[in-house]
Amino acid sequence: MEQLQSQHLRLISHIDMRFQRSLMSEVNWEARLIGIRGARGVGKTTMMLQQIKKTYGDNPNVALYVSMDHLYFTRHSLVELAEEFHNHGGMCLYLDEVHKYEGWSREIKNLYDSYPDMKIVFTGSSLLNILNAEADLSRRCVSYDMQGLSFREYLAFKEGIELPRFSLDDILGKSLEVSKSIVDACKPLKYFGQYLQGGYYPFFMEQNIDYLTQVQKVVNMILEIELPQLGNVDIGNVRKLRSLLSVVSSGVPFAVDISKMAVMSELNRNTLVGYLAHLGRAKLLNLLYSDSVNMKRMQKPDKIYMENSNLLHALSLTQVETGTERETFFVNQLAYRHQVEYGRRADYYIDRKYTVEVGGQSKDGKQIASTNDAFIAADNIEYALGNKIPLWLFGFLY
Repeated sequence: MEQLQSQHLRLISHIDMRFQRSLMSEVNWEARLIGIRGARGVGKTTMMLQQIKKTYGDNPNVALYVSMDHLYFTRHSLVELAEEFHNHGGMCLYLDEVHKYEGWSREIKNLYDSYPDMKIVFTGSSLLNILNAEADLSRRCVSYDMQGLSFREYLAFKEGIELPRFSLDDILGKSLEVSKSIVDACKPLKYFGQYLQGGYYPFFMEQNIDYLTQVQKVVNMILEIELPQLGNVDIGNVRKLRSLLSVVSSGVPFAVDISKMAVMSELNRNTLVGYLAHLGRAKLLNLLYSDSVNMKRMQKPDKIYMENSNLLHALSLTQVETGTERETFFVNQLAYRHQVEYGRRADYYIDRKYTVEVGGQSKDGKQIASTNDAFIAADNIEYALGNKIPLWLFGFLY
């Protein structure tokens, strides 16, 4: 266990506490078993280490960070580690990337039942299915999903501009007041384009890296390792999925024709539908379904987007379309905490209540003129005017 303690001390000593994700204040850290899921690169490890340092300092005998792909586990089990840790007074185990440890859910369940005075926090891939894991942890575990930086978090992280979060009701109902308070503090349009191209994954702050190349590496790791391991994706089809992502990222928001996509990707129809669902859970795609209720909705998505705008810039084989970038951003920021559907009368239907069109500053409201609770998310404007709301403002939801 000394190797793990040494790793813990080394990582804690280098962790930066200046910026903390908004999710950190939302997690119930007092719960006995906490699971945090998220795509590779969104900052799960950093948040875990910050919480350890903030709560326990650097004492590995009380709280211990463990990466589950450590060589320690080639000769020892998690159960053995927990027993030794607990016997020496350990209070909380922080287990990073549990999906890399075979049988993780069964052993965590055993630890939860065996050590009622010890807390366990674990992180894992967004593909991690706590409910359908080998041991159902859903009744024991308080789980959270983490995604990349919001535009608000980017401003705090990159520029040191600390601004509050706003609810969707505030953004839509008090849009002028909210937009004015932000514009008084900074010039959001000055930074918005930078965020759309290279501000979603926190590792953009690392020195001496090519950010978009690093994003491509994240995608490759998900395709080549996590999807085969956690999604039962045939490793032989990874090349086809990579090609499919390039096609989606290089065009306008993809209206779905499953038959054509099956031919294009060299996959049969049923396999393709299943893989699209996996790519959605892996946080590489956002799949939108129509707001109409019918059998067709249950069979396939109606529109496909890249999960975030940085993926567009990293994977597109052509110049990224401005309209595609705008819509990708909007869907990404809203879908994290709200229900987003592909609208029949306008672009999007939010929480079965709000209708939203996305466009440039000259976008008019003809399509939604007779619709209640209808809004335009307009790019390149600072202040809200009537039902026209700055697109960037939707980056302040978390």
